[in-house]
Amino acid sequence: MMEKAIITVLGKDKIGIIAAICNYLADSDINVLDISQTILDEYFNMIMIVDLESTTCDFKDISINLEQIGKKIGVIIKIQKEEIFTNMHRI
Repeated sequence: MMEKAIITVLGKDKIGIIAAICNYLADSDINVLDISQTILDEYFNMIMIVDLESTTCDFKDISINLEQIGKKIGVIIKIQKEEIFTNMHRI
């Protein structure tokens, strides 16, 4: 059974944002199921749906690592488990 999570990315657009995130996900055995990205003016906005089923990484470590990647490349990266994301947006 899939264990889905939602990753959001926001910041000034620059070369390499998607590559940095996708390289980390691939190295962590996290499968990207869907990506939607837009650039509004100079701002990059992306939402990804990923499958955590094959990873051996702890969710908290994934979250910390993505935040660190975001700081390094100048964007904000957050990850939430699908059920939390879904419940938050039902209110």
